Amino acid sequence: MGFLASVFFGFVPMFFFAFLIYWLDRYEKEPGILLGAAFAWDAIIAAGAAFFVNTIFGTGVYLFTDSLNLASLTTEAFVAPIVEESLKSLAVLLVFYLTHSEFDSILDGIVYAAITALGFAATENTYYIFSYGYLENSWPGLFVLVFVRVILVGWQHPFYTAFFGIGLAASRLSRTPQVRWIAPIMGWLAAIIIHSMHNTLSNLFPGGQGVFLTTSLDWLGWLLMLLFIFWMIYQERTMLTRFLKEEVQLGLITDSQYKTACSPYARTAAQFRALSQGRFRQTSRFYQLCAELAHKKNQLRIDTEEAGNPRYIQEIKAELKKLSSSSLS
Repeated sequence: MGFLASVFFGFVPMFFFAFLIYWLDRYEKEPGILLGAAFAWDAIIAAGAAFFVNTIFGTGVYLFTDSLNLASLTTEAFVAPIVEESLKSLAVLLVFYLTHSEFDSILDGIVYAAITALGFAATENTYYIFSYGYLENSWPGLFVLVFVRVILVGWQHPFYTAFFGIGLAASRLSRTPQVRWIAPIMGWLAAIIIHSMHNTLSNLFPGGQGVFLTTSLDWLGWLLMLLFIFWMIYQERTMLTRFLKEEVQLGLITDSQYKTACSPYARTAAQFRALSQGRFRQTSRFYQLCAELAHKKNQLRIDTEEAGNPRYIQEIKAELKKLSSSSLS
């Protein structure tokens, strides 16, 4: 029973966190199958491999130094950040290379990286809640670890890996060859360094004082990342406003549809109205395509030689024309 409870509290809150991240992507939703596959990769492959590698290194340091404290500090401050961020990032990198066109914005990079990392966090939380919570202190210990792993540090893994997602997206959207190579590396290094700082402070300042220090810094970082996400959402709205104006002039979409497509609130209201009229799927698809069209036009502006973009833009326009009359204004 304790193990099942650990699995529940390890995974269900991370599913909820993943939904929140998905919801924040207000204009162009990413394919659920890709997000689910990336989540599963980190929950199974990355988490399992990280546990194995971290254990091997920790055991090796202990055998060499005969010091549990040094083995713990070395593993958590140096080995774990490199191993875990590399394995978590691998799933994001696979999505990036296999479905390159899905990284349409900086926000997309954050979404893929954060949801991927939440899969890792779910498995790690389950392990900690069961091993150091339930097995050591029964149900009271379990609920203490749930509070620590979900409330106090619940966003740490998606926060770290988000920097790699930002780096990949910046690479995708840059015209400069040097930036295209350097940005992902810098994002990966940022994830490792911030992860290492958290683990190092936790080891150097144990007890209540250390918890307060690391939690304060964690929450400050999460707040800054959230503000950055809100800024990216605003930037995305500005882009839609710019690149969809031409479609109104061409008669592809109406002025009312244009205003709805550029406002997440109006878009949500239109989808609710469509739900009651049996046109939810068509309406959702219509406004998804509006966002995709704006992104593809922006990418074409950045890189006129990117393969497939002109053709895809024409395909989107053709589908938009078919849906325009059946979607809500």
